[in-house]
Amino acid sequence: MMPSHTFLLPVLCSAACLLISCGSDVDDAPPLIGTVQASSGPAAALYQKAQASDQAGDAKKAIKLYKKNADLYPTSHDAPSARLRQAQLLEQRGEQVEAFDAYSDFLQRYQGSSFYSQALARQSAIAKAATQGNVKSGFIFGSKLDTGKLVGMLEKVRDSAPQANTAPAAQFQIGEVYQNKGKAPEAIAAFRKLTLDWPDSQQAPEGQYRIGVILVEEAKRGNQDMGNLDRAREAFEDYLSRYPGRARANDARQQIAALGSQDVQRSYDVAEFYRRKGDSESARFYYREVLKKHGSGPLHDKAQMALQSLQ
Repeated sequence: MMPSHTFLLPVLCSAACLLISCGSDVDDAPPLIGTVQASSGPAAALYQKAQASDQAGDAKKAIKLYKKNADLYPTSHDAPSARLRQAQLLEQRGEQVEAFDAYSDFLQRYQGSSFYSQALARQSAIAKAATQGNVKSGFIFGSKLDTGKLVGMLEKVRDSAPQANTAPAAQFQIGEVYQNKGKAPEAIAAFRKLTLDWPDSQQAPEGQYRIGVILVEEAKRGNQDMGNLDRAREAFEDYLSRYPGRARANDARQQIAALGSQDVQRSYDVAEFYRRKGDSESARFYYREVLKKHGSGPLHDKAQMALQSLQ
């Protein structure tokens, strides 16, 4: 957050002086909605009133005036500065959700501004703080943002600059939000989008690994879809194929080994189920599966003995 004294400039200073020094150019290219016009008439007068309140330390009034200026005169020369300063003052006052929305409006309208990267960084920082529970809904103590709001904020960060590093970071955070809330299908979908759309990003390997972890956890929770274990193995194998030298490679191998043991146990349990039902043919099939998958060990020996008894 930039210190407030940075903006204590003379009332008649150009809007381009707002964040750096007089003589710099705030809007290097026109906003999406139209060509930025030179400040004059009502737009300039309103912006000067906002600056005067800002310089006088009346942040609340300044925010209202900056917002009014940007809302009423979005193509004026001072509009980008007005919207950005509105966002910064809101953030300074702890009104982070409102600040996030103001930064988002700035990023949508003024993509050619030299302060685009700065606004994107602040938008991303607020969204990240929100996922950590450090952003409240209004001033209500303990009222954290719900999942929908969090995901919506992260999607705006992602979509503001899809080619920037903030995009895959936001997409990974979307997956984490869903994972932490126990929403397995949504989390898997979010991590898959990360690995598909940003495969070379810093976050992609961990996203791929998380897919396998979530599927294993779903199976442990008693999910009746036994295919979760097979899909988990595929996810870990994909990790090793795509990111063989990354930090989670050994973990992925261990997960695959553990899944192999679970698979053998599953085959043995199915064989036992059919044996108790009196379906000897099906039981023999699954006992042989155990022998095929496991060359030695307790389950191998038990399956072999069971097969001999069924001859």
